[in-house]
Amino acid sequence: MKCTPLLRFTTVTGYFRQDDPATDPDAFDYVESNFGLIEKHYDEHLGVEQTDSQWRRFDAHIRRLNDSETKKLKVLFLGRHGEGVHNVAERKYGTKQWDDYWSLQDGDEDGNWVDAHLTEQGRCQAQVAHAAWEKQIEAGIPSPESYYVSPLNRCLETAHITFQGLPIPHTDPFKPTIKELLRETMGQHTCDRRSAASEIAEEYPEYLFGAGFSEEDKLWDPKVRESSEHRNDRLRCLLNDIFVHDETFWKLWAIAAFPWQLVQ
Repeated sequence: MKCTPLLRFTTVTGYFRQDDPATDPDAFDYVESNFGLIEKHYDEHLGVEQTDSQWRRFDAHIRRLNDSETKKLKVLFLGRHGEGVHNVAERKYGTKQWDDYWSLQDGDEDGNWVDAHLTEQGRCQAQVAHAAWEKQIEAGIPSPESYYVSPLNRCLETAHITFQGLPIPHTDPFKPTIKELLRETMGQHTCDRRSAASEIAEEYPEYLFGAGFSEEDKLWDPKVRESSEHRNDRLRCLLNDIFVHDETFWKLWAIAAFPWQLVQ
C-alpha cells in the first residue's frame, strides 16, 4: 500500500521510560509508573510552577514547543487490546502449530476466533487500564482530544471498557473514530478479519466510522499474509491521514497491534 508522503514522522525520546534501553519491557508496569512519564524539570513557563504536577509541566512544555517550532509535536497514548480468544488458542497449540494451521481455521471445539473477542481475562485487563486512567486523571494528566480505535472486536471492547465513564471529555458516551487502517499485520489469520460494518454499528452504536469504511473487510486476504513492509506503509498512510486532518495533539489510540508497530 502506497500513499502520498505528505509528512515525515519521527519519535522524540527522553520523556517516557518506554524508550529508555535500560527499561525492561517484561518488568515495566505502566500502572505504577505514571504511564512511564519521566519525572523531570523543564524551563519555567508562564503560569506553571515546578511544584505543579509532572503532567501539567509536561503539557505546558509540549505546548510551548509547538508554539515556537516549525516541527509539530503530538502526544500519542498507544494501547494494546486485552487477551483475546486467539491468544489462548495460540498458547494451547504452540506458536508453530498456530501459525501453520490453527490460525487459518475459524476456531476449534473450545470456541470461534474469527475477529477474536476478548476473554474474561482480557476484560479484566481492560478494567485495570480503566483504573490506571482514573489514577492518572487524579495526577493531572491532560485529557486526550481525539480517540481512534481499530475495527477489530477485541479492540473495540477494550476501548469501551477502558474509557467509558471516565471523568474526561468525550467519554460519556465514549465516541472514538474507527479507522480501517489501524490494524496489526493482516491476512490469512482469521482472528484478524474484522466483522461487517453493520455488525460493528449494532454492537457499538455510539462509535464513529472513518471516511471510506466499507461494509465488508476488503483488506483481509485469506491467501496472503501481509509483509512487514506493506504493514508499515499502511500505518504511514494512517498517520498521514490523521495528522493532516486532525490538528489536536493529545491523541488516544486503542489499537490491535503491539504499539511498536506504529512507531517503527
